[in-house]
Amino acid sequence: MTRQTMRFTTARHDLEQAAMLLRDGETVAFPTETVYGLGANALDARAVDKIFKAKGRPSDNPLIVHIAHRDDVHQLVTHIPELARLCMDHFWPGPLTLILPCTDAVPANVTAGLDTVGVRMPDHDTALQVIALAGVPVAAPSANRSGRPSPTTAEHVLEDLSGHIAGVVDGGAAGVGVESTVLDVTGAVPMILRPGGVTREMLEHLLGPVAVDPALGNETIAPKSPGVKYTHYAPRGTMYLVEGEQALVEMQRLVQTADQKVGVLTTDEHKDLFPTAAHVISLGSQDDLATVAARLYDAIRSFDHHEIEVIYAETFPEDGIGLAVMNRLRKAAGHRVILAE
Repeated sequence: MTRQTMRFTTARHDLEQAAMLLRDGETVAFPTETVYGLGANALDARAVDKIFKAKGRPSDNPLIVHIAHRDDVHQLVTHIPELARLCMDHFWPGPLTLILPCTDAVPANVTAGLDTVGVRMPDHDTALQVIALAGVPVAAPSANRSGRPSPTTAEHVLEDLSGHIAGVVDGGAAGVGVESTVLDVTGAVPMILRPGGVTREMLEHLLGPVAVDPALGNETIAPKSPGVKYTHYAPRGTMYLVEGEQALVEMQRLVQTADQKVGVLTTDEHKDLFPTAAHVISLGSQDDLATVAARLYDAIRSFDHHEIEVIYAETFPEDGIGLAVMNRLRKAAGHRVILAE
């Protein structure tokens, strides 16, 4: 069913209208410091269902619940381990989602039937205002059609969801550009289920050893975290990652011999190496992975606008936020890798 999607500014009156829609069981997209989220009242199962319908999202993919005040976590979780309290002290508000044991107040469609829930407090004034004005915790996955690149602007949201959601708050471009880190703190050793804006190095500096889920990206296992099971972030064209010592040489050869409309996802240092490509886009400098992360989804979407059929992408070191960048690139490429040794 299509409907008119209202577009709100960040003016107080507009935010109050957006919050009223959330209270009334509607879906509203809003900016966070990571990407735009598609929100609904996390305590209303029927409202949450509208998220799944708008996105075409599989029902076994759990949602993250966003709160405006730290004390709001108590209506969602049964207890808070000491490791979680440390993380809240240091990283909230911020791009860190904590997996915690949930109360019966959280509907099963939020948790995908699990006994845990992901909770975070975003570091974005507009997001915090909308959630606080709504007066309810807000379940909010990325505001895109399932499988598409996550949205970092209101325009991206409308490309995918116009006519399928009640409203979108236009707060400009998101900052971090990749989704929050998801950290499971229910076990003896904290485990990253999805890499994101808070890096493993940052967590280990605070907590000591932090594991990375070995099942990350394994599509045969029911996910404890959003964004780890299904192909995500994908352009309409077929994307390949090109890795290895001869990666740039191989990318040049592939571009020169392509019989399709070809695009290249690369860096400032290498963007001039592909003069015959139909569309070359740089994510920024190899030495600035924060900028690479912030530009990633907009860059992937740009290939669709140019009707690119095949895309060859440069890869990045998996240090710091590079772990999140490569996680998203692998999923965007459907794990298609060309090894050039």
